[in-house]
This record gives sequence, structure tokens and C-alpha cells, in this order.
Amino acid sequence: MSSDEEKLATRTDILKMMDGFIEQISKIRTTLKGVSISALILAPLALALSIYIMQHPSFFVLMDNRDEFGIVLVTLLISVIAISSVWIFIGIRQYRLIDSWSRRYDDYLRGKEKIDSEIAANFGSIDDPE
Repeated sequence: MSSDEEKLATRTDILKMMDGFIEQISKIRTTLKGVSISALILAPLALALSIYIMQHPSFFVLMDNRDEFGIVLVTLLISVIAISSVWIFIGIRQYRLIDSWSRRYDDYLRGKEKIDSEIAANFGSIDDPE
């Protein structure tokens, strides 16, 4: 095998490896999109439930009757509200990033297919034995 053939083989291997890597990232993207969507569903539910509990009339009665429990409950509810708010922000941000990456990946695939078809049209198919 000549030096030029080795360089071509190395370039081809690197391109195949990069295509495989990008394909795996695309599969992971679907999972991350699901996580973002779940954050956008579950965090508002937790936030709404916490606010509902804190505004309920029997909440203050419970706090008056149970001193330690009331303090712990208020602390937990405030924590849920804070964490849910952050989780909503992160979910929206991640969803936008993943959606943006998805559009760029689709553009990449269209460009790759176009280049592959141009190469095949100009030089013949790689699979065709000549």
C-alpha cells in the first residue's frame, strides 16, 4: 500500500468515526429532549402544588399547632419552589439548545447527502466495481 493510499484510508476511517460519533450524539439528543420535556411538566406541577399547600387555609392552622413540623414543612416547600423554578429555567434552556443542535444536525445530514450524491454523479458510485 502506497503512502497516498494509507493517507486516504486514514481520512476515510476518521470520517467514518466522526459520522458514528455524531450519530450517537443524535441518539442521546432524543433522551435529553425527553428529560427537558419532563422537567417542563414535573417542575410546574411541583411548583403549583407547593403554592397551593402554602395558600390553603388549614396550612396556617397546622403551622400554629405543630411548631417544629411547621418550620420543617415551610423549609421544604420553599426548597421545592426554588428548585422547581431553577429546573424550569434549565429545562427551557436545554430544550432550546437541543432543538438548535437538531436543526444544525439535520442541515449537516442534508449537506452530506448532497455532497455524496454529487461525488457519486461525478465519479460513479463507490459500490460499483469498475
